[in-house]
Amino acid sequence: MSIEATVTLKGKDISGVGRDRIRLLQAVAREGSITAGAKAAGLSYKAAWDALDAMTNLFGRPLLETRTGGKAGGGAALTPTGVRVIEAFGRLEAEMARVFRNLEPELAGSGISPINLVSGFFMKTSARNALRGTITAITSDTLSAEVAVAVSPDTTIYALLTSESVRSLGLVVGRDAVVLIKAPFVMISPGSEPPAVSARNCVRGTVRRADVSGVGAEIVLDIGGDKTLAASITARSAGELKLSPGDAACAVFDAAHVIIAID
Repeated sequence: MSIEATVTLKGKDISGVGRDRIRLLQAVAREGSITAGAKAAGLSYKAAWDALDAMTNLFGRPLLETRTGGKAGGGAALTPTGVRVIEAFGRLEAEMARVFRNLEPELAGSGISPINLVSGFFMKTSARNALRGTITAITSDTLSAEVAVAVSPDTTIYALLTSESVRSLGLVVGRDAVVLIKAPFVMISPGSEPPAVSARNCVRGTVRRADVSGVGAEIVLDIGGDKTLAASITARSAGELKLSPGDAACAVFDAAHVIIAID
């Protein structure tokens, strides 16, 4: 197994800086201009500027020195801070890769990779449901894309994203991904047959747990592959459904309510 470490640097209320943005910075320095660097990195001029602004905000100092027009024409070059950031980022990824390689023998036979381990430790999300799987299909047009993620041998979850999101995340068939679904977006239908609704996702399972309070309730379904899916519904709805552990039920939710995250 080949281990590759990726790093994302982030500050409070500031979007993260990862390998893609560092590569943009390198491309701008190599090409000598933001326009040419954006093209080399496969970004629009606006997207490149947004990314460069985010990096400046994070590090607190300009990483590029730009000039406009004039006899020599416009251009851009790395500042000393920009040079140090690129060098430090490369060293940080190389050091992380070394640590992962040392971990690999200890995890042999466990079914867990160093990448899974680290993402499991550090991923934080408000979504009640976070399920790791593999992308099995992507259907897209110029604006939208439907991404299918197999989270167990019998369960595939569909997410509706923008085509730009698919490109920016680098989503391709065969890539591992995590699907995030907030529990209030999940509806529960009793029985093993899917209800006649327009929601794209209908996941069959059996009730593992039904916790009811005075106002709300959480229904947790076992969906196979040692994975579960939770729904937050009202206590009144739970009383009407009368679900108990072991009962068959379906979790129903719209593809637009599914978020995809990657390591």
